[in-house]
Amino acid sequence: MSTISIRLPESIHARIKLLAEREKISINQLIVTSLAEKLSALDTEEYLKERAKLGNRLKFEKAISKIADIEPDEYDKLNS
Repeated sequence: MSTISIRLPESIHARIKLLAEREKISINQLIVTSLAEKLSALDTEEYLKERAKLGNRLKFEKAISKIADIEPDEYDKLNS
């Protein structure tokens, strides 16, 4: 495990402290969890961009054309 030192504006430190207290976890745990969530989101975005490059519009259109053209059940309709 590594140790780093960071400088935070007082306003952010105060918010982190309050949130950690509310969640009943340490400030360290809150920061580590928050960073892990952000890294996961960035990794997912990068993964999806790479996967999108492998896509093929013609294959997609061929697959989507096989879907029956019927009204969805009431519970499955999109609200617009």
